[in-house]
Amino acid sequence: MFFVLSKTIGYLAMPSNLLMAIGLIGLVLLFTRFRRLASWLIVTSLVLIAVFGYSPLGRIILRPLEERFPPWDASRGAPDGIVVLGGAISPDISVARGVVALNGSAERLTVAVELAHRHPNARIIFTGGTASLDPTAPLEAPLAVKEFEALGVAHERITAEEQSRNTIENAVFSRLLADPKPGERWLLVTSASHMPRAIAAFRAAGFAVEAYPVNWHTRGKDDAVELFTSFVGGLAMTDYAVHEWMGLVVYRLTGKTSELFPAP
Repeated sequence: MFFVLSKTIGYLAMPSNLLMAIGLIGLVLLFTRFRRLASWLIVTSLVLIAVFGYSPLGRIILRPLEERFPPWDASRGAPDGIVVLGGAISPDISVARGVVALNGSAERLTVAVELAHRHPNARIIFTGGTASLDPTAPLEAPLAVKEFEALGVAHERITAEEQSRNTIENAVFSRLLADPKPGERWLLVTSASHMPRAIAAFRAAGFAVEAYPVNWHTRGKDDAVELFTSFVGGLAMTDYAVHEWMGLVVYRLTGKTSELFPAP
């Protein structure tokens, strides 16, 4: 129930969906006696789409998430294991085309492959079933294993976790598979903006991991003054940032995690 509810609320609460809904309601009301309200809703929708789309707002609210955990310090020595969060592959496209189709979060997988070659004794867990509400949707983990092998990582080093549907389940099931021993060091590879929520989930699951953020979307202070050249890009980044902040808040309010905004 939590999974279905979180997906539904998450979809409806995205800024782009809300702003479009406001505009569409305004269009419908144009044909009623509420024409003044309709005009106000339509104008509000267009103005906010322009603000969210062209302004640097998306980058501004995403940047704190991406900068919360610094790049991993390799000087501490080799890790014993590497947990890679799903989200780097589009399973439906992969199955339809007969290939492993990477998406905009591809660095989760490609960097993990680099780490696997750099640390040949480290165990690898790829965690990712399906985030779809359709129970028959294809799973991501088997496709990830296929890509790992194609890029030279031995099959016996890889453990595929196929049950998880969200970050909380990523953490719980990964801990069961890893069964980390005292003193072992495990890396967690995921997008920099997703790392705070992922760390909170893994800590709640009792799995001590070290952050290895990848897939940054922001550069630094300059992003606060740079406009988007396409409103689509700005809206997409705003949606992406709001999704992560909402995830942090919902996980904390529902008791799934004990930290709202975890630090290193």
